[in-house]
Amino acid sequence: MKTSDFNYELPRNLIANSPAKPRDYSRLMVIDRKTGQISHHRFYEIEKFLRPNDVLVLNKTKVFPARLFAKKITGGKVELLFIDEVKPEVWRAMTHPGLKKGSQITFKKYIFDVAGQEGMTAIINTKMDKDAVLKLLKVFGNTPLPPYIHTKETEGKLRKEYQTVYAKLTGSVAAPTAGFHFTERLLTRLKKKGVQIEYVTLHVGIGTFAPVKTKTLEEHKMHEEEFFVDKPTFGRLIRAKKEGKRIVAVGTTSTRVLETITPKKLSGSTNIFIYPPYKFKFVDALITNFHLPASTLLALVSAFVSYPNTKEKFNDFSSSLMGRAYQEAIKEKYRFYSFGDSSLII
Repeated sequence: MKTSDFNYELPRNLIANSPAKPRDYSRLMVIDRKTGQISHHRFYEIEKFLRPNDVLVLNKTKVFPARLFAKKITGGKVELLFIDEVKPEVWRAMTHPGLKKGSQITFKKYIFDVAGQEGMTAIINTKMDKDAVLKLLKVFGNTPLPPYIHTKETEGKLRKEYQTVYAKLTGSVAAPTAGFHFTERLLTRLKKKGVQIEYVTLHVGIGTFAPVKTKTLEEHKMHEEEFFVDKPTFGRLIRAKKEGKRIVAVGTTSTRVLETITPKKLSGSTNIFIYPPYKFKFVDALITNFHLPASTLLALVSAFVSYPNTKEKFNDFSSSLMGRAYQEAIKEKYRFYSFGDSSLII
C-alpha cells in the first residue's frame, strides 16, 4: 500500500498552536462508520454519545520535559530529545544536528558520551542513573512540543497544557493528545452516567510520532514502545468485552495497547502497526484527534472505518470515509493535530 495514498492538503492556519479553553470546549466531530453520517458538536457533549456501561479506556502516561539544549564539547550547539533509558545510565535520544559515535556533549557540569547510533537516534551514555537524569530534565528540560506547534507560552504553562488531567506515570516524549479534551468535571459526569473508566499505560516514543519515509506502509518499521496493564484492569476489560459492553479507546495509543494485550502479555513493548485491512479485536469506538498526512496514526483510523471492520473497502484516504470526514473538518475550519479538535468514531 503506497504511503502517498494517505496524503491530504491542510491549510497551515488550521494547525492549532494552543489547546481549547476550557479543554472540553474543543469541537467534536461524530462519525458513524456504519452509516457514514457525520455531525458536529462540542467535546463536552460527548456525554450524549456515550452510553451507561460503555467502557472508556485512557492512557495515563505522563510527558516529561525531554528536550535539552546543550553543547558539543567542540563548542557547537546541540539539541537532545531524551526518549528512553535502554540500560542503566544509557539513553536513546534524538539529536539535532546528528552526532557520531565518540562525540561528547556538555551541559553545566555534566559530560555525556555518544556511544553509538540506532537508526534516527543516538545512544547516549549519561553516566547518571535514571532518577538523576529525570531530575536534571525537570529542572532544565523543555516540554517536547511537536515542531509544527509555535507558541510563546512559558515553560511552566506548557508543562500543564501538554499533559492530560489524569497523567500519572512518567515516561512519554509526546502526549496522548486525544485525552487533552477531558476535564475532571467531564470525567466525573461520565462516571455518574454509568460509564466505566479504565486506565492503561503506553509510554509514547518514536513509534507513535516518527514519520513514514518509505514508499509503502509495509516497509515502515514501527519502533518499540513500553506498555503496561495491571491484572485487575485486564480482568475488568475482558469481562466487559464478554458481556458485550462497548470498548471506547481514547486515542491511538490506548488502541494499540488494547490490540496488543493478551493474558500472557500485560506488559513489555509493542511495535504493532495498524493499517488497512487490519481487523480490530478489542476496540469498538475511538476518540481521536485529526492527524498528520501520511502518518501511522492516519493509517490506524483509516483501518478502523474500513473493511473488514465496515463494509467499505479502503482504496485511498481521500475517497474513504475518514478522507471525507477530514474534508468536512477543513471546510468547517476544525483545528488540527496535537492541540486541535477531536472526533468520536462509533
